[in-house]
Amino acid sequence: MRKTLRWVLSLTVLIGTVGLAETTATASPDAERGATSADGDAAAKEAAAKDIKDRLLAVKGMSLIEEKPYDGYRFFVLNYTQPVDHRRPSKGTFQQRITVLHKDTARPTVFSTSGYGLNTNPGRAEPTRIIDGNQVAMEYRFFTPSRPAPADWSKLDIWQAASDQHRIFKALKPIYGKKWLSTGASKGGMTATYFERFYPRDMDGVVAYVAPNDVNNREDSAYDRFFENVGTKECRSKVEAAQREALVRRAPLKKLYARYAADNGRTFKIIRSFDKAFEAVVLDVNWGFWQYQDSASACAKVPDAKTVTDQELFDWIDEVGGWNGYTDQGLEYYTPYYYQAGTQLGSPDITQPWLAGLSRYGYQPPRNFVPHEIPMKFQKNAMKDVDRWVRHNSHRMLFVYGGNDPWGAEPFRPARGAKHDSYVMTAPGANHGANVAQLVGDDKARATQRILAWAGVPAAQAEAAKPLAPYDAKLDRKDRDRRDSLRP
Repeated sequence: MRKTLRWVLSLTVLIGTVGLAETTATASPDAERGATSADGDAAAKEAAAKDIKDRLLAVKGMSLIEEKPYDGYRFFVLNYTQPVDHRRPSKGTFQQRITVLHKDTARPTVFSTSGYGLNTNPGRAEPTRIIDGNQVAMEYRFFTPSRPAPADWSKLDIWQAASDQHRIFKALKPIYGKKWLSTGASKGGMTATYFERFYPRDMDGVVAYVAPNDVNNREDSAYDRFFENVGTKECRSKVEAAQREALVRRAPLKKLYARYAADNGRTFKIIRSFDKAFEAVVLDVNWGFWQYQDSASACAKVPDAKTVTDQELFDWIDEVGGWNGYTDQGLEYYTPYYYQAGTQLGSPDITQPWLAGLSRYGYQPPRNFVPHEIPMKFQKNAMKDVDRWVRHNSHRMLFVYGGNDPWGAEPFRPARGAKHDSYVMTAPGANHGANVAQLVGDDKARATQRILAWAGVPAAQAEAAKPLAPYDAKLDRKDRDRRDSLRP
């Protein structure tokens, strides 16, 4: 989890978790609205008859930013007032952006998170299409503009973020009273997992895609083993040779990098060294190639280290990793991510022996990518706590990974057995964009069937194991922000 990449929760965090996590099962829609009589039923029908925008804006703390039309849906971009500190709600608030893709209150709802900023254009997560439901999406706290002012960075942790989701869910559940699933990819998959760990009674199921699980930040050999075996030997050798050649040609490539920085107004105050920024980009190349390139076609495009020109090598690295990644301008957006990587999430540290003797800094820690005036202290037990909970207490959780994705080298392993109804599945040959559609054989049908069942659709539809909504080229496209190309 860095561009690439790259918790002990304190006693206070653990006490807060016990004290604040919900411990009662989600009530039925009728029970939540108090509709236990004829009068209650009439009140529920009256509420349902109101325009959905009016119902959303009647939620305390909710305000409209804009509504965007889309055929078959209503799409709203909203602000929701959140406490800066969920343990001390009186100590200040901030505005957190969310979106609502509304289809019908009679349909189930998906709570989708990226773990980063918010896409304010209509779009559907894969589970939303599968269940043909509504979708709520949340901007992760401290990603602008959802950042408290002034920013107390100690309030950026996985429990506070999970509590953001919990409050949003509780606010919207009276409107969207059917089943809820949470989902997310990469850091969004991690976010969905942490939400489930701290508030296990909120959701009816979890679909977490390509979610890294760096349990022990000091022990990262699983990633080294991954790079020793991914793809074909021929392809691995070509990528490694091109990456090594970039360090051999450090001087001429740095000249091209300096020109790039000057032409694009890029600076290096955060990382404090132009040379460190250069090497960080180069050391990310191998990870970035396997994370997002389609190896079946991309291997043929890897330049020959013996014949490639300086400019061709520079351009290929820009395509695979991106020279902007460790500039001040490239790092700014991702400050909240690097802060979390250096305080709770952890960050893989790979050895890359083929670069021996050429690397001056090795894989640099997240501390190097966060402004130095922001204090950071690593909580070594935070991820161990989540991992332990997932292994022993998880229910109705599906983890999907890509066989060629380095972030899957340390996966989550949910509790086993029929009573837990949890699964981990891998799409062979897929990268960091792996999803249910890329699963093969029985896995694809089983995953789809469980998602439908968790969402409460009729048994016959669930057993058919097919998405209920047709594919929509705009809503379901898998665009990825290049700024995020090498982060989880």
